[in-house]
Amino acid sequence: MASPFTTSAGAFLQSVLHPQGIQAERIWNLWNLTLVLCGAVFFLIVTVFLYALWRAPRSTAITKADIHNQHSKRVHHIAIAWALGLSAAGLGSLFAVDMLTARQLSQLLPDDALRIDLTGHQWWWQATYLNSAGAPDFIVANELQLPVGRTVLINLRSDDVIHSLWIPALHGKLDLIPGRTATLRLRADAPGSYRGQCAEFCGEQHALMALLAIAKPAEQYEAWAVSQRRPAAPPQTESAKHGLRVFLSNGCASCHTIRGTAAAGTLGPDLTHLAARETLAAGMLPNQRGHLAGWIANARAIKPGVAMPPSTLTPNDLHSLLDFMETLR
Repeated sequence: MASPFTTSAGAFLQSVLHPQGIQAERIWNLWNLTLVLCGAVFFLIVTVFLYALWRAPRSTAITKADIHNQHSKRVHHIAIAWALGLSAAGLGSLFAVDMLTARQLSQLLPDDALRIDLTGHQWWWQATYLNSAGAPDFIVANELQLPVGRTVLINLRSDDVIHSLWIPALHGKLDLIPGRTATLRLRADAPGSYRGQCAEFCGEQHALMALLAIAKPAEQYEAWAVSQRRPAAPPQTESAKHGLRVFLSNGCASCHTIRGTAAAGTLGPDLTHLAARETLAAGMLPNQRGHLAGWIANARAIKPGVAMPPSTLTPNDLHSLLDFMETLR
């Protein structure tokens, strides 16, 4: 059983030692080959060193230095030649295998691939799922839901500074550079929750810019996608209805979108199905009512530097807002 990586938001696999996709497995195989080759070189060097110590002539304090031993010079030259030859062969082999692995990482067939535009922001992720025509289908924040066994093409972009996406159990690192688009091809071969991370220093909260990739069977993924395409359900209770009014009248709608309501802001994450997500604050917190209340009240006290300002809601308004947001499934 793979050892999970534990965070405040739960336990998710984040390990290059337990590949769960074909791309990560190829990287893992390259690492194993590198480890074996370098280990063999280290063992050989230590063995030759110990042999040289054992065969070295013994001397005393009055023994004169022998600087004209031609036999020693020949051995010295032979040793240098072997060292250079073996080093060149080893490094050449690693280079060839590395290039082969790099080619294999981009050879997943795009036929019937799921396509996602992933944009990095300081300090969160926006995933725009695309339909078969390449148009936006629905938007999710800080989470990727993936069908097991299906190729996924992720177009990587940055909205501000350089970020880097790394989901160790599924693939290696790839940078998100402002003004450019890079494409990451991956395939999850086993169901599970795999934690990803921004791997390029991008500012104050770089270490807390996580991404959760959840791989599930195709039928479960399709059911999830259908639910994500729907607008938010209208609130039913009086408290939740009041919470919607609070959301629309207190500046929340100027930054966030909730499809099915008048909220259409684009500066912050899309909240249409917030309650269905597992984490808050880019993987920093579990998606629970108490954490959500603290985030709404003063996000900057939890994650300094974020753009979301503190709120001045009354306890009754905050309670109603939470009731409304818990309906966003």
